Amino acid sequence: MRLASFVICLIVIASFAIFVVDQSKTASAHQTREIVSGPSVSSPKAGERPGGVHKAIDEASEQLTSPFAGIVWSTSSEWVIRGVKLLLALAVYGFGLSYLARVLRVRV
Repeated sequence: MRLASFVICLIVIASFAIFVVDQSKTASAHQTREIVSGPSVSSPKAGERPGGVHKAIDEASEQLTSPFAGIVWSTSSEWVIRGVKLLLALAVYGFGLSYLARVLRVRV
């Protein structure tokens, strides 16, 4: 159970890290375009994800954090939504499963 808790936490953290890197790249590209060509009306393309491992991590994280979708308000920014889901997942899967594993080990 501890191993499952550890793996789940790694998946959720990796997904958030990928999101942060993608957002940073998008923001950097957007700022560069504005500097070169002046302010534009169009917004940067967000949500584009590379295939393979990144996609698998994002899909796994989405499945793991789906129970918290009702708690997070959808009108917030993507940063808030992902941040709250990350914190809830770490609390439930990280702390909760580790605590449950300890309790079960003591009782057995």
